[in-house]
Amino acid sequence: MELKRVVVTGLGTINPIGNSIEEYWENLKNGVSGAAPITRFDASNSKTQFACEVKNWNPLDHFDRKEARKYDPFAQFAMVSARQAVSDSKLDLETINKDRVGVIWGAGIGGLQTFQDEVRSIKDENPRTTPFFIPKMIANIASGCISIEYGFRGPNLTTVTACASSANAIIDALFYIRMGKADVIVSGGSEAAITLAGVAGFNSMRALSTRNDDPKTASRPFDKDRDGFVMGEGGAALILEEYEHAKARGAKIYAELVGGALTADAYHMTAPDPNGGGAALVMKLACEDANIKPEQVDYINVHGTSTGLGDLAEPSAIKKSFGDHAQKVSISSTKSMTGHLLGAAGAAEGIAAILALQNDLIPPTINQFEIDPELDPKMDFTFNKSKKREVNYALSNTFGFGGHNASIIFKKYK
Repeated sequence: MELKRVVVTGLGTINPIGNSIEEYWENLKNGVSGAAPITRFDASNSKTQFACEVKNWNPLDHFDRKEARKYDPFAQFAMVSARQAVSDSKLDLETINKDRVGVIWGAGIGGLQTFQDEVRSIKDENPRTTPFFIPKMIANIASGCISIEYGFRGPNLTTVTACASSANAIIDALFYIRMGKADVIVSGGSEAAITLAGVAGFNSMRALSTRNDDPKTASRPFDKDRDGFVMGEGGAALILEEYEHAKARGAKIYAELVGGALTADAYHMTAPDPNGGGAALVMKLACEDANIKPEQVDYINVHGTSTGLGDLAEPSAIKKSFGDHAQKVSISSTKSMTGHLLGAAGAAEGIAAILALQNDLIPPTINQFEIDPELDPKMDFTFNKSKKREVNYALSNTFGFGGHNASIIFKKYK
């Protein structure tokens, strides 16, 4: 069987540094931090009192009041970013074969705000909830709602692999289209875990930064004084399309999705393999899937969460996979700006990689004050300032609790 080529024909996002693709890219290239004190709830008693929230967010700007009540914030972010991407793609929704259009979405947690609110409202003597409790909470509801809105009847599923969820979803979509099972798939991810329970849970794991006196510089990947990740939220969507289908309708093509791979660390529930074995393997396999040599990769959007172990393991894995090229490839962590979007991270960072390809510009890793002495100073981490360079292949890494590793590779479309 001849495998189909897959291209990206639409983009959309709502995230802590941009409510559109244009705003997102402008703030990425200029190194803008999305961190600020939490407004979603009273965080005065929390160990961490700041996060990267979506700015200027009012669901009633996007949904009528009745609709808004039906959707948890994670589903709202999904639908808004998907609407942007579908509109950007200029798909003819009147004539397209909707049996051949699918939705493959990622969410690591799902409707956490709904779960928290409903459980807190339950009284032992009167265990009742609203009828929206279950359908608002379940992680797969976002992909369902997107398909319902447009009548897309193709493959529809949700990947739940923690922080790797939306990268995993993109890889699944790549494989479905390659195999001829769909012409178009709306793929991406969303998350809305900046809640009392979400922050408390990650605080209990000692995973979050507690730099309450200086939120904007709290997400500092690869810095000697990093103290944990900064929670983010939002959604990001890509329209993935079979190349001949896109060409036939004269679609604008952002990039070609040429490779993807998945591996497991098989090591620990939350900690990465300190030797970077699973991460090294997933990058190697992604390059093989893309039919390229590692030295052809110009840019890696790294997982780079600003955590002690992860920020050491990933560069080590890059050196294992890329050899001497590890000191020549440009690296950056856009989580230094957006915070960690959890299940939406892979899609948001995949879009960042595509925009780097399109603009031949590497967005920076901001908040770098002193590099961790255990890291190789000859590696190009793109600290503090974006950098011009030709980018023909961009790889994006996303790693999740449970040892889930995902790498995706985009190629410049010429």
